[in-house]
Amino acid sequence: MDDDVQVPLSAAAQSVWAKTLYDRDDQRDMPEWMPLWRHLDDTAAVAGRLWDEWLPASVRRVIAAAVDGDEARARRLAVWLAGVHDVGKATPVFAFQCQPLAAEMTRAGLPVKGPYANRRELRHELAGHVCLVRWLDARHGWADVDAHRLAVVVGGHHGVAPTFQQVLDAPFRTPLIGAGRWTEVQDEYLDRQARFLQDGDLARVVLPSQPAQVLLTAVVIVADWIASNADLFPYTRTENTQARLNRAWRDLNFPSPWRSELGGTDVDELVDRRFGFSGAARPVQARAVEAAASLDEPGLMVIEAPMGEGKTEAALLAAEILAERTGAGGCFIALPTQATTDAMFGRVRDWMDALPAGEARTVFLAHGKASLNDEYQGLMREARVVAIAPDDEGGARPGRRTEAAGFAPRLALTTVVHEWLQGRKKGVLASFVIGTVDQALFAALKSRHLMLRHLALASKVVVIDEVHAYDAYMSSYLDRALHWLGAYGVPVVLLSATLPARRREEMVTAYREGKAAPAGRKQPRQAAVGAVDYPLLTATSGLDEVVRLPMPASGRRSEVRLERLDDDLDTLAAMLEEALTEGGCALVVRNTVTRVQETGRFFAERFGEAAVTVTHARFLAVDRAANDADLLRRFGREGERPRKHIVVGSQVVEQSLDVDFDLLVTDLAPVDLLLQRMGRLHRHERSRPAGVRQPRCVLTGVDWSTTPPLPVRGSRLVYEEEALLRGLAVLRPHLDDEAPVVLPDGIAPLVQVAYGDGAVGPADWQPALAEAHVVAVQHADEARHRAATFRLGTVDRSSGPLLDWVQAGIGEADDGPGGEAQVRDGAMSLEVLVVVRDVDGLVVPPWVTKERELLDTNLEIRGRQARLMASCALRLPPSLSAPGVIDATITDLESQCWVAAWQCSPLLAGQLVLVLDTDGRARVAGRDLHYTREHGLELQRP
Repeated sequence: MDDDVQVPLSAAAQSVWAKTLYDRDDQRDMPEWMPLWRHLDDTAAVAGRLWDEWLPASVRRVIAAAVDGDEARARRLAVWLAGVHDVGKATPVFAFQCQPLAAEMTRAGLPVKGPYANRRELRHELAGHVCLVRWLDARHGWADVDAHRLAVVVGGHHGVAPTFQQVLDAPFRTPLIGAGRWTEVQDEYLDRQARFLQDGDLARVVLPSQPAQVLLTAVVIVADWIASNADLFPYTRTENTQARLNRAWRDLNFPSPWRSELGGTDVDELVDRRFGFSGAARPVQARAVEAAASLDEPGLMVIEAPMGEGKTEAALLAAEILAERTGAGGCFIALPTQATTDAMFGRVRDWMDALPAGEARTVFLAHGKASLNDEYQGLMREARVVAIAPDDEGGARPGRRTEAAGFAPRLALTTVVHEWLQGRKKGVLASFVIGTVDQALFAALKSRHLMLRHLALASKVVVIDEVHAYDAYMSSYLDRALHWLGAYGVPVVLLSATLPARRREEMVTAYREGKAAPAGRKQPRQAAVGAVDYPLLTATSGLDEVVRLPMPASGRRSEVRLERLDDDLDTLAAMLEEALTEGGCALVVRNTVTRVQETGRFFAERFGEAAVTVTHARFLAVDRAANDADLLRRFGREGERPRKHIVVGSQVVEQSLDVDFDLLVTDLAPVDLLLQRMGRLHRHERSRPAGVRQPRCVLTGVDWSTTPPLPVRGSRLVYEEEALLRGLAVLRPHLDDEAPVVLPDGIAPLVQVAYGDGAVGPADWQPALAEAHVVAVQHADEARHRAATFRLGTVDRSSGPLLDWVQAGIGEADDGPGGEAQVRDGAMSLEVLVVVRDVDGLVVPPWVTKERELLDTNLEIRGRQARLMASCALRLPPSLSAPGVIDATITDLESQCWVAAWQCSPLLAGQLVLVLDTDGRARVAGRDLHYTREHGLELQRP
């Protein structure tokens, strides 16, 4: 039946309210309100429009699989579920929230007695679930277990599916759910909304898979949020539903999904058009395009190729083809850190702007400091937008309209930020998302509104970079996320230069198991590690096939001389003086911030501050961004290279930064990470000084006099000792005057042997290696056990209802530091905002701004100044966040500076503040701190 056909309702049913602007302090006799029938019809209409104009084909296909691929019937099912989602508001426990309206309903024959002290035991979404189960049984003869598969969409539309116990208990809470005339009105609404279906749609049981249940719930949530906005859907009864929808959709101007239109797969031409690289494409790019275009049923693709081979470009080209073939409506690109994400944002935006012309494409930068990214903020300023507040229990908040015209980007703009597609829950629904890997791992974290994160990923091609960089805890979440992505049939591209074969096969198996689950297929076994081919593209095709496609490297080849050096700063400085006599740029990588700072201070005194740059994670956010930009400006492909310079950095320089040095000195690390660091050595073709013409890596951070050599304590705290020793063992044949490490030829053999099961190293190393192995296995088991606490379960092959889906979850997933701690192992250091106290009061650190910025402590800080303060975020040293110290740290910080007015600012609320004196010093929890622009925050030793 047509969506706009009105079916008469009894007077009692018409009295049921869904939304109200009621305020308990309001003295009016009757508040402004919206009847339930109006809101249900609005939500159904929005769901239909979302299906027609916003949901990509890849998502519609998963839902339609529940009804034998009939998309028209699947659409009717989604619209109907949206049209009944709030039927649980036709209950006395909900009506009681607004006393004037409850009195009207009582007069209409629906008694509301109250008070209901236990009202939280029957929220309206749970009541709606129970009503729908009862109705499907009474009207269509469905068994409860079958009815739950659809009812859970209603029960979960506020972000958490009910538990089995809740749906068992709810029907017996008669005072809350109502009986008699209440039951009649509930069924009257369900009968009325059945007009969205056709005869026969519910004649036989619908068995949506768990992925389909998740996506249906997410569609209803989005439709509900849009329909709940009083600016778009005002509290009026005169306008018909279709007219309301058309006007709201025009004002919202909701974006259509991206539709990839490649127009051919000539890879050389594609690389030129998208990235401006003339000449032949790199082999990895050609193979990725070929595989994406030719596999029978593309799924997971793992690209292993050397550093600097163009893997990112290969992934983006593959994403275009995979999106065109599967109907995906966007691309999600995940990277290890905020710094690498910010660096990737500009590259992805350039690619987006080079895509064939079409409708404006929405983009979202997904990490906790996105508001500080100037390029992203520039996009936000270039678009005029309308903001919409989501529906809350008990009533809607009117939206905030910033432009009467709604969303209206300038004509020349192809990449835009839509304000509705902003924030922790909705931002990832944009067509293109560039974010930290946490955003992908959150798909495996039991949390509120998890359905929206799944919809966001299910509608895109997912690219995850640096997949070798994640420990056992994070890998546990990554594997579970891949499992669900496989269940949705999402094309996934994983990238790494140094991936252990065992880890590759674990990820392939996780994806294939998920792919098989909705079909009820037997779970595939993990493949044997097999031969060491490199570079290599591994891809799944359908349920049964795994394709392995070796490929040549680009022809770039280097022989790296590997040397050992005592862990002594004088010895290191003397070696650098000799090596850089005729000039050159050296990179010194330390495994801890403390070692970076100690080395940086020593070198600054030895060589002068101007000759040394220090970079690590303990700088202000704004200073870290400037440090990264400076590294790229001076040491990138087209860098303004100094004649002689030394950069001392932590692991921040080994991930995704396209920088090039003449000489590398590094603390011992696991072999895959050492090879990543070597990837910054002679990375680009250029003329180099005589003393550094041959690639050279100097290995330090080790006591070479012991058997086996002992890594320094800081390295053993950061990495497993087994990984350090096995890495050193496979590198022994290359040390000093032995054979050089040949790149890229040596990458795979070194990585696979180091992470394999076979014995490595001399006989007298074996006792220490065996002991380290026992400890490493124990640590990995403990990490996986900790991860399992909040990790999402696997897909139910029997398509059971989603009841208990996120039971015992963490509540809200958080984009900030707390969110990282949810999917990353270990305690996170406290984050603070840094200000300086001078004679006039608190100011933004003076080196951050050109002009002095005095901070008002009596008024809310907004706009530019709030962003400036937020950009001064900093993590404290771990010792100040350790158990037994953290409480004293927080108490001390709050006693030194807590400004009530600042809690009104979204960017500043809840943040701890570290106050420095004009010399950059502070004392917190009995420890002296010192911050300088050159060296970051240092913990002063007694």
